[in-house]
Amino acid sequence: MKLISWNVNGLRAAMGKGFMESFQQLDADVFCLQETKLQEGQIDLDLPGYRQYWNYAEKKGYSGVAVFTRREPVAVSRGIGVEEHDHEGRVLTLEFENFFLVCCYTPNSQDGLKRLDYRMRWEDDFRAYLKKLEESKPVVLCGDLNVAHEEIDIKNPKTNRMNAGFTDQEREKMTALLSAGFVDTFRALHPEEAGAYSWWSYRFHARENNAGWRIDYFIVSESLRQEIENASIHSEIYGSDHCPVELRLR
Repeated sequence: MKLISWNVNGLRAAMGKGFMESFQQLDADVFCLQETKLQEGQIDLDLPGYRQYWNYAEKKGYSGVAVFTRREPVAVSRGIGVEEHDHEGRVLTLEFENFFLVCCYTPNSQDGLKRLDYRMRWEDDFRAYLKKLEESKPVVLCGDLNVAHEEIDIKNPKTNRMNAGFTDQEREKMTALLSAGFVDTFRALHPEEAGAYSWWSYRFHARENNAGWRIDYFIVSESLRQEIENASIHSEIYGSDHCPVELRLR
């Protein structure tokens, strides 16, 4: 089973930058998007063979996630059931026969870390949500989780320390998630691989210099570790400031 996750930084903008060609080329069984920046009815996608599921933010042109799947899910839910978090269209959960798929766009702590306290509450509530799902069946989490976990996951760790996405607090929350029984699939297969990034600033020629961050993930329940066939990052694919990441499950 091939799964793709991609923060498209505005799906309508991505459509003008070759999104459909990339979508067809990647040929995934399940294709997850973050930061769609859409409201219902603002785009009409023709994706033969795929069912489409969306979660929109209440604020126009902001956030939003979507999942396109060839497999029909058993059930679909939006949000995590916590009022404080469920207005920004950040989580979409599809229940399949053997696992839950959770597509997530984690809140950014923002410049000056003005949203860091909120982000900490989000992290604890979201981890609790995943663990609750896991009581029923394993979880596959994907998305832009807005944190580079270790120094190997970012080009310039020293100059970025305590910037949004690389604060000690955010990194500790990722450690807490993995310690709660989850596996970072890319790092499980590529423990020493440096220079593997999924996001680059549009400034300072960051992408051509590969001055990036790995903040897009597939994370799975420990019970699925043996099912990981491959995990990769498609840095050759453009169309957003993020690139797609891939997981193949046996």
